[in-house]
Amino acid sequence: MGNAVRRKEDPALLTGAARYVGDMDPPGTVHMAFVRSVMAHARLDSVDTEAARSMPGVLGVWTAADVPIAAQHLFIMLPPEIARLPLTDKARYVGDPIAVVVAESRAEAMDAAELVEVDYDPLDALTDPFEALAPDAEVIIDAHGSNKASEFSTQAAPDSLVGHDLVATARVVNHRMSGAPIEPSAALAAPDDGDGDNVTLWCTAQRPHEVRDQVAAALEASGDQVRVIAPAVGGGFGSKAVVYPEFVLAAWLARQLQRPVKWIETRSENLTNMAQGRDTVHDVELGLTSEGVFCWLKVKGTCNVGAYPGIAGILHFFTMMMATGTYRIPAVQYETVAAITNTTPLAAFRGAGRPEATLALERVVDRAAAKLGMDPAELRRRNLLDPDDFPVTTVTGAAMDCGDYARALDLALETAGYEGLRAEQARRRASGSRKLLGIGVSTYVEITAVGLFNEFGSVTVELDGTFTVRVGTASHGQGHATAFSQILGEVLGVPAESVKVIHSDTAEVPRGTGTVASRSLQIGGSAVFTAANEVLDTAKRLAAGLLEADEGDIVVAPGGLAVAGVPAKTVSWAELAAAAEADDSDAGGAGAGGLAAETDFDQGAASFPFGAHVSVVEIDSDTGDTRVLRHIAVDDCGRILNPLLVEGQVHGGVATGISQALYEESTYDEYGNPRNTNFADYAIPAASELPRFETAHTETPTPLNPLGAKGIGESGTIGSTPAVQAAVLDALAPLGIEHLDMPFTPQRVWRAITASRRTAGD
Repeated sequence: MGNAVRRKEDPALLTGAARYVGDMDPPGTVHMAFVRSVMAHARLDSVDTEAARSMPGVLGVWTAADVPIAAQHLFIMLPPEIARLPLTDKARYVGDPIAVVVAESRAEAMDAAELVEVDYDPLDALTDPFEALAPDAEVIIDAHGSNKASEFSTQAAPDSLVGHDLVATARVVNHRMSGAPIEPSAALAAPDDGDGDNVTLWCTAQRPHEVRDQVAAALEASGDQVRVIAPAVGGGFGSKAVVYPEFVLAAWLARQLQRPVKWIETRSENLTNMAQGRDTVHDVELGLTSEGVFCWLKVKGTCNVGAYPGIAGILHFFTMMMATGTYRIPAVQYETVAAITNTTPLAAFRGAGRPEATLALERVVDRAAAKLGMDPAELRRRNLLDPDDFPVTTVTGAAMDCGDYARALDLALETAGYEGLRAEQARRRASGSRKLLGIGVSTYVEITAVGLFNEFGSVTVELDGTFTVRVGTASHGQGHATAFSQILGEVLGVPAESVKVIHSDTAEVPRGTGTVASRSLQIGGSAVFTAANEVLDTAKRLAAGLLEADEGDIVVAPGGLAVAGVPAKTVSWAELAAAAEADDSDAGGAGAGGLAAETDFDQGAASFPFGAHVSVVEIDSDTGDTRVLRHIAVDDCGRILNPLLVEGQVHGGVATGISQALYEESTYDEYGNPRNTNFADYAIPAASELPRFETAHTETPTPLNPLGAKGIGESGTIGSTPAVQAAVLDALAPLGIEHLDMPFTPQRVWRAITASRRTAGD
């Protein structure tokens, strides 16, 4: 552990050997196509399927009235009446599935779906959360009786918002984004040959066991009647942690038709139907002294969680929890509400509530620095929590394990050459350059594995001397097979090619929480580490008997275990596995156990990765074109297991964060029609449009798990967006532009520059 080992998963992905759902076509497969609402909010007076049913190749057309599946509760922490039918009986967003067509071919299914006629009775479309929360607003989920999904608050004492000399304010819009994974959603369900009530579902899932449980519940089946497999999955980012109604319908139809049923989402479907992210507005006030000491924070958050709120309905709780960030802020008054609207449902998206907290806080800190005339990096440094403060529980309830925030900030500034950048900026401003240089700084702390502290892991030594790891996390690009193989190499001294990692199959792995919340290595990896050590303990006992030595003298040696100081006297892993099986057989177990161990590791608490980012942007003041010239990311994820995997996660996270700041945005018109339904309208940068990322790391191991590891998958996103936002607004500040909402597209920036020049008479 600690070495830069190349990913063992990549050859299959790069050569096309990896199997995605779209690659699978069992004999007799039929195809689903959906009729989706073209209106954001409407009652359905009628759905005429007659013409579609008569089309060639069509096996059937189903509407809500034809599918006897009850509305499924969307999230355990939300009211039970916030539920969803697999096919809707009332349109609540453009893209809401109304009917499903099954045909022999995908083309036939899609052609028939075009012939289904829906008679709509339009209702007011509510896309703005403030309008949706108005007392006279049309209720979207009738059974709930309100468009308020949830609300949270933490109230400071009435006399605690004091001691300040000035107040900085900001309204921070964290706009809506699509997950936009390279692979859209997909599902293939097949009935088992032996029992038609049993079904196997291959799908694009980050949490296969969660999919199994929800599909089984919807079908009123037992968990062992539904097997879920997530094969190669092309990206997730939180959007694939949702159990989509299409998955349920695929399984139900496979049982009904006794044939494999397949659905592959189109890109336009994906951009209107796959759960989206962010979409919050924060009104922030920060009270501080004239010396730059933070006294209190006041925040009002309003979140748009879309038509069917699931986990998004509680993500703003974590935003509230992380409101104080890396700083010592003694008092916080925070109110936040989530609104149901006629837009695509929201879910977790890379960072899931934590980017929203960081963006709002870092923006108001920059506003405070401008008011004080103080360098923004210096203002941050004056208020950072110290290493000696940890462990600490903030006034918003974040129980932080450990941190050294100043060290990360100093390293980021040093790596960037911060003083030199400020000098270059001053030179440009003095010369009147049309190329505006901006420098942005952010510090962040995030929470990982929140509420999901337990994970299954097992290690088995096979009779041929190879190793099988089973783990409840589900890889979709993170490099789990590489990381978990390294753990076995550390504990048992075995090469990666001897290790097989099995995940994402509910028949092979008995239980699991999956891959969300940057938890896989710290929780799943710790489960594998614990099981590997249990195997080692058992193997040492067996080796001591075989080698006629004291158990305390047995050590790991190449290919097996040996007596310390006597490397020639080694017993192989295959011999140890055979000895364990013989022991089991002698004990009456018929060899069922062998040399193996399994565990459910429980970390018991969340960990808190942190870091500091510096971004440098250049704006062409004549066109508004904004480019990131440099981006420096310093991230601390505790102990680093594999630097290459960490770098990959940071690169992906920073790319997402920069893309949010400059490119991506999902928008709706006044009638609730989505404006971004393909990649011509939804902008994602190519690698050529991003800088070469400059990364560095500090390591502050957490005491919560044996690896000392924290999460890293979302850190880059959380630190980068506020740094880019700060850099753009820093570049525009001399023009009198105090604030501008993201994304900073050329048009938006150019209009702001033009308006400022018009005001100045330039």
